Amino acid sequence: MKLRIARHTTDLNQIVQFYSDIIGLEVIGKFKDHGNYNGVYLGLPGLDWHLEFTTSDILPNHFADEDDLLVFYLKNITELNVIKEKCRINNIKNISGRNPYWSQNGFIINDPDGYKIVIAISI
Repeated sequence: MKLRIARHTTDLNQIVQFYSDIIGLEVIGKFKDHGNYNGVYLGLPGLDWHLEFTTSDILPNHFADEDDLLVFYLKNITELNVIKEKCRINNIKNISGRNPYWSQNGFIINDPDGYKIVIAISI
């Protein structure tokens, strides 16, 4: 089984830059003019999951709350600090979350669409 998490956005370039440059994912595929949709797949080679972001002439209508999170578990503190430094350099601020677990084991940021992303150490 493979897992794909798909989300509509207004700016593929901004999303790709964030998830590639900040989070460290790679573009593993793209499509254009597929039923009025353009899209990109981001992930890491060899894994059975990826994120898909799409655009079309229909604008997204998102309703995320405090507990709708995308969580990236990292192997160690060094990996966490690398992403934390990329966030600092790109003026991406840490935000607080409702569940204190995430701040105790990592940090929370918003992606360009305003969705909360948790960067944490795998335990």
